Amino acid sequence: MNFKYTIDITADPEEVFTALTNPFQIELWSGYPAEMKAEEGFVFSLWEGDICGVNLEVKPNHLLVQEWFFGETDQRSIVTIKLKKDGPRTRVELEHTNIPDEVFEEIVEGWEEYYLGSIKGLLEMY
Repeated sequence: MNFKYTIDITADPEEVFTALTNPFQIELWSGYPAEMKAEEGFVFSLWEGDICGVNLEVKPNHLLVQEWFFGETDQRSIVTIKLKKDGPRTRVELEHTNIPDEVFEEIVEGWEEYYLGSIKGLLEMY
C-alpha cells in the first residue's frame, strides 16, 4: 500500500533536513538514540531498530529518499521526502510506497504523530 502526506512546518528547510538526518536532533524528537547520516548508502536505524533502511538519495535541504526494510517483501518500500520553502514555513511532502498491509495503519500513524508530527512539535516549540 502507498501513503502520501503533506505537512507545513514553521522552520527553514535546513532545520527540517537537520531534524531528519542528524542523530542528535532525531534523539530529541523521538526520544531514542539514532544511527543516521545524511549520506547516500548509509544504513540507518531508528527507534531501537524498529525502523531500518538505507539512504538512496540525499540532496541536503531539498530531498531525502530512503528504502525501509520490512523483512522479506516482493517490492522495495521507498520513502521520498521533499522539502519546499513556503514563506516562513517548509512544506514537507512525503510519499511512502509498498508498505506491507499488516503494518500500514501503524506506519501511517507513525508518520503523522510520531515522526513528522514530532519534528513539527520540536521545531515550532520556540
